Amino acid sequence: MKSKLKHPLCTLVSAGCARYGRRDGVSAAELLDEALDELFSNCPRLSREDIKGIYIGQAFEAFEHKASGAEVTNNYGFRNLPTIRTETASSSGGASLRLGVLAILSGMYDVVLCCGTEKMTSVDTSDAVEIISMASNRAFEQWSGANLAALNALAAMEHMRRYGTTEEQLAAVAVKNHENAFDNPKAYLHKQVSVKKVLSSKIVCSPLKLYDCSPMCDGASAVALCSSDIAEKFTDAPIDIVGSGEASDSDVVFREDITSFRSTRLSSRNALTMSGLDINDMDLIELHDAFTINEIIAYEDLGLCKTGEGGRFAESGATNIDGVIPVNTSGGLKAKGHPIGSSGIGQVYEVYQQLSGRVAGSRRVNNAQIAMAHSMGGAGVTAFVHVFKNR
Repeated sequence: MKSKLKHPLCTLVSAGCARYGRRDGVSAAELLDEALDELFSNCPRLSREDIKGIYIGQAFEAFEHKASGAEVTNNYGFRNLPTIRTETASSSGGASLRLGVLAILSGMYDVVLCCGTEKMTSVDTSDAVEIISMASNRAFEQWSGANLAALNALAAMEHMRRYGTTEEQLAAVAVKNHENAFDNPKAYLHKQVSVKKVLSSKIVCSPLKLYDCSPMCDGASAVALCSSDIAEKFTDAPIDIVGSGEASDSDVVFREDITSFRSTRLSSRNALTMSGLDINDMDLIELHDAFTINEIIAYEDLGLCKTGEGGRFAESGATNIDGVIPVNTSGGLKAKGHPIGSSGIGQVYEVYQQLSGRVAGSRRVNNAQIAMAHSMGGAGVTAFVHVFKNR
């Protein structure tokens, strides 16, 4: 791993995102078309002919009975381009970004697309839960009925027992992220909630309730990366990727500690070391919050607060838009929505929007220059962290 990077890894020059939600009659490929339309619209100097490779996060082929990344991108008219589908469960989008970064660093390509798409509402909820459960261990977790909600509920219960974290503190995460999503036109849930509303919602797996859990939905997102030395060919406002980290861990059932995700700790440490920056240098962070406990644990794993203090940190307002470090200004997976393959790139879309000054109104982080995106697969089995900086 390189440290104290002298030059950017590569540069983000454009991004696009389809509206998240229940998109009846629209396929994963058509959702990606929407995202790509916006991406090229945001960067008129970038053409289809500039693209040399495509990486597309799509976690589960079972939703549409399709497993080919090229089939999805062919729908937009790309032909004969190297196209790779990436799958690391909930971090599939983050994985596509990592592969795009590495492809440019290798010198193989100078411009690539990193995408993510998922059509989840094509099946019943019970079938969708069964599909998503493939992200957990088959023999020791799935057969015991330990789906991702149950595994994260166990993490929440142990965090509460060990550190005194409360259900109200979990609810504070949901309240903040719903507030952020309310004014996000790309978000699924435009509904503000109170702590009382969260606490009184239906129990999914105690202590996690309905409003502690991200919604299944449809969505797609895309970003364009290029070699840093040609970025000004495409944009007058390049956003450099200055750090990239990746790590994995064992399945939950084999871990000694379920209140921390080692993959997040390792990948974020590597990305920050590479960038020469500190977590406190971030102006905003988009992080994995498929469940409210994920955000609280991520606060600790990323170093925003000390171990065991994540619940109090959430309650303090430090991660609000006007707080010390705004987190999940998009509404996060929790309220923007969690179309699994898209979520990691959807986070980068929000980073692009914020750092390029395209966000107006209540969600805008004033003078944002540096940001982080943290994408996690399964219950911490994989994690990808990237650091972005305005040039």
